Amino acid sequence: MRKKIVAGNWKMNKTYSEAEILITEIAEALDDVDLNDTEVILCPPAIYLEMAMDVAYESNFTVGAQNIYPADSGAFTGEISPLMLNELNVSYCITGHSERRKYFHETNEFLRLKVDALLKHGIRPIFCCGELLPEREVNQHFDVVKKQLDESLFHLTIADFMNVVIAYEPVWAIGTGVTATKQQAQEMHAFIRGLIAEKYDATTAGLTTILYGGSCNGKNAHELFSQPDVDGGLIGGASLNSDEFLQIVTSF
Repeated sequence: MRKKIVAGNWKMNKTYSEAEILITEIAEALDDVDLNDTEVILCPPAIYLEMAMDVAYESNFTVGAQNIYPADSGAFTGEISPLMLNELNVSYCITGHSERRKYFHETNEFLRLKVDALLKHGIRPIFCCGELLPEREVNQHFDVVKKQLDESLFHLTIADFMNVVIAYEPVWAIGTGVTATKQQAQEMHAFIRGLIAEKYDATTAGLTTILYGGSCNGKNAHELFSQPDVDGGLIGGASLNSDEFLQIVTSF
């Protein structure tokens, strides 16, 4: 049975004191929740990772980072390495988010290096894929996602691929308040699972966790998560409010 996951991507939000309050609120709330085998992941800004890990040791959530540079060390001012995350026992790292692709011009080839660097240090990538609105409007969305997977993930062995979580994020739905319909989400998730089966095998495809991201919130999470190939969500803005985030966590 594949893992259900709800991951909160805080992006560049919260001061230190605000982050401490939010982490504490979520941790305390999770103590009173039956998670039904759902894994909860918090991905705060990098400077809060150690604080999050300190709380996570005695709580029901794990910690993920938002970014790495694919080298163990070096003259890369402002970057952090997967080796550094490994030292903190960080479990996951978001990779390939559309904001990194757009604002920092990260290519599929560069993301492939990031995936390899994370797996080398035992950190599970949450690999984001998804199409722009113009690409969907001309029915290129399947081709775009296939290319992203082909060029960034499908070089992996089965053993390594089994440590990857995929997050489908239609770029036109990220932070816009517009959400893919449950039918659109299911269609793409099923397509991705089919690609994995073609590349590897049906067992690998059946065990791969595929998350939905893109304006997922407390009101629509249950409908999205009820789809057979949607295994949870990568949550942006709604993860910044503890009450709403917990509502999403319990939406299965």
